[in-house]
Amino acid sequence: MIDSTPPAEVANAEHFQRLGLEPDAHAVAQVRHEFAQWLQRFFDLDAVRTSDLVLAINEALANAAEFAYLLADGPGTIDMEADYAADTGTLTVTIRDRGVWRARQTDPLPRTRGRGIPLMEALADEASIETSPGGTRVRLQWNGVSVRPPSPEGA
Repeated sequence: MIDSTPPAEVANAEHFQRLGLEPDAHAVAQVRHEFAQWLQRFFDLDAVRTSDLVLAINEALANAAEFAYLLADGPGTIDMEADYAADTGTLTVTIRDRGVWRARQTDPLPRTRGRGIPLMEALADEASIETSPGGTRVRLQWNGVSVRPPSPEGA
């Protein structure tokens, strides 16, 4: 029998996937760490760009963990997938939940919170957030990403 559901943890040069994450700080920290390792293993990125990618996905994951299920009747989960298109050098990360984020703060008054979305938008080449009654989808994209050249055997 063929399992139609992909495994919860997949990581190769073209795809990174974590499905069914608990919406909590521990799970976010773990996935952030695993994603950073994936970037370092497969991609030729300098430290600043790597940090930008990790910070952007952390903001999306943290928002989902903190806000998606705040008013929900029960627990929910978060899914994260990253896909690399070698032909275009594009890395796209999608983070989904099945909850509802709070409305984006638009007033000009000083605030101590609410900088995550502008930060994601500044750190990614493209960023979008789609909300629906079925949940929220954050899509972050980076262009000009190249795969790390293979290291010589025995080096």
